Amino acid sequence: MKRKLLVAGLLFTGVIAWVHAQDVKTAPEKKKTRVDLLYADEAQVDKYKRPDTQMLIGSVKLRHDSMYMYCDTAYIFEKSNSVEAFNNVRMEQGDTLFIYGDYLYYDGVSQIAMLRGNVRMINRNTTLTTDSLNYDRILNLGYYFQGGTLTDEQNVLTSVWGEYSPATKIAVFNHEVNLENPKFVLTSDTLEYSTENKIATILGPSNIVSQQNHIYSELGIYNTVTEQAELLNRSVLTNQGKRLTGDSLFYDRHLGYGEAFNNVQMNDSVNRNMLTGNYCYYNELTGHALATQRAVAVDYSQGDSLYVHGDTLRLLTFDMNTDSMYREMRAYHKVRIYRTDVQAVCDSLVYNSKDSCMTMYTDPVLWHATQQLLGEEIKVYMKDGTINWAHIINQALTVERMDSIHYNQVSGKEMKAFFIEGDMRQVDVNGSVMLIYYPVDDKDTTLIGLNYAEGGFLRMNLKERKMEKGMFIGKANGTMFPMSQIPADKYRLPSYVWFDYIRPRNKEDIFDWRGKKAGDELPKSDRRQVTPGSLHIRRTGN
Repeated sequence: MKRKLLVAGLLFTGVIAWVHAQDVKTAPEKKKTRVDLLYADEAQVDKYKRPDTQMLIGSVKLRHDSMYMYCDTAYIFEKSNSVEAFNNVRMEQGDTLFIYGDYLYYDGVSQIAMLRGNVRMINRNTTLTTDSLNYDRILNLGYYFQGGTLTDEQNVLTSVWGEYSPATKIAVFNHEVNLENPKFVLTSDTLEYSTENKIATILGPSNIVSQQNHIYSELGIYNTVTEQAELLNRSVLTNQGKRLTGDSLFYDRHLGYGEAFNNVQMNDSVNRNMLTGNYCYYNELTGHALATQRAVAVDYSQGDSLYVHGDTLRLLTFDMNTDSMYREMRAYHKVRIYRTDVQAVCDSLVYNSKDSCMTMYTDPVLWHATQQLLGEEIKVYMKDGTINWAHIINQALTVERMDSIHYNQVSGKEMKAFFIEGDMRQVDVNGSVMLIYYPVDDKDTTLIGLNYAEGGFLRMNLKERKMEKGMFIGKANGTMFPMSQIPADKYRLPSYVWFDYIRPRNKEDIFDWRGKKAGDELPKSDRRQVTPGSLHIRRTGN
C-alpha cells in the first residue's frame, strides 16, 4: 500500500515538475552540473584504454553541487558524469546528513547514489544501518531492500525493506517490521515512523506487546513517547484475560486506560462475562469499566447467558490485586434483564461479587416462568451462576397466571423466594399477608374454587413452577369460594397488577423500554422493619 502511495507521490511530483518546466520565464531550466574533483593524493589516466576515466588514489575528495564525497580510491567517468568509490566512503550534505559505506556508485545525472557494505546513513539523532542503500538526492530519500535498522533516541526499528527521508524525518518499513522500545515491542507488516515526533503509523496487521497488555491493530497511530494510541478497524486491547474491541480505540499506557467506540465489546474470559455498547471505557490500573449507548452486560458463566441492559453500566473493582478483591456491577437507568428462565425490569441495580447479591431498586419486577414477583426493592442472591434465593422488600407481591382470568396472588410486607437448580420451590411471605389461591383438581387440572385468606406469615411450596400448597404460620382467616360463587371483589387483591406488557421477551427486547401505566406504580412507604409471626400452622387448599 505504501509503495503505491509512494509511486503516486512520484507521479504527482513529476507532473508538478513538468508544469513548472513549461514556464521558462518564472522557472528557467537548471543547468546540469558535473562531478568535480577537489583533491586526491594521486590521479591516473589511460588515454588509450579509458581516455574518459580518471583513477584517483588517496584522500579523495569530490563534490557534486552541495554534496561532498570522500574515499580512499575512486574512478570518475566524465562522459556519464558518474563516480565509483572504494573504501572509507563518506558522503556529506550540509551539516545534517552523513552517509558511510565500503563502496559507492554515484550517477551525477540521475543523482542517485548506490552504497554497499557496512552502510550508515546519519541524520542528526537518527542512524540507518544496512548492507545495501540507494540514496536519491532529488527526492532526498534513502531506501534499503535487503534488511536494515533505523535507530533514534527512543526506538530501534528493523525490517526487510525500508526508506527514510531526511527532509520530512519520515521512515516507511515493509515486511517483518520490528520496533523495539524499552517498554514494549511493536511488530508489523507495514509501518510509517516519524523520527521527529516518534509517532508510529500502523498501516498493516500489527501487534504491540508489553508486560501489561497486548494491542492488535491494522490501522492507527501510536505515540512511542506519550504511549498513546489512536486505532481503527476493529483494534483489540487485551489485558489479564480482558479483551476490549471496537471500531475505533484510544489507549493511554501511562494512565492505564482505554476507550472504544462503536460496536464495542469488552470480554472477560476469566470471569466469563462481557460488556457491550457503542462506548466503553476500561482502566487496567483500577479495574474500573463503563459502557453506554446500547450497553449490555452478558454473563455466560453458565450454559444460559444472562443479559443486563441499562442506559449506563459501570464495573468497579475494590481491593485490587489482593486476596480480598471483589467487584460491583452497577446499572442505571431503565434496566432490563433477560435469560430464558428469568427476566426483570427496574430503574437501577447493583451486583456485588463479594456476596453474589444483585439488588434491584425503584419498582423492580422479576418474572420466573408464570410467576411474577415485585416490591419496592428486590435482592437476588446467586450461587454457581444461578439464582439461589430472592428477597422482596416492602409491598411484596407475587402473581401466578393460571389462565387469562384467574391468577394466584400473594401480597405482604416482605417475601423470600428460594430456588433449587433454577426453579422456584418455596416462597415465604411475612407481614399483613393476603392470599388468593385457586386449588386444582388432580385428575383433570380444572380449577376447584377460590381460597381467600389473610394472616401474618405464609409459606408456599411450588412444584414444576406451579403453586402446590400454602401454609399459614400464626393466626389466619380464610374462606373457600366455589367457582360459580366467587364475589366480584375477590378476584383481585388490592395491590394486584400484572406487568406482562413490560416483560422482556428476548435478548433483543431488552433495548425496548416500556414504562408502567399510570397508576400501576408502587406508592411510597416508610419501609419499617417487618417482624415474624408466631408458629401455628394451618393448611389452605388441597
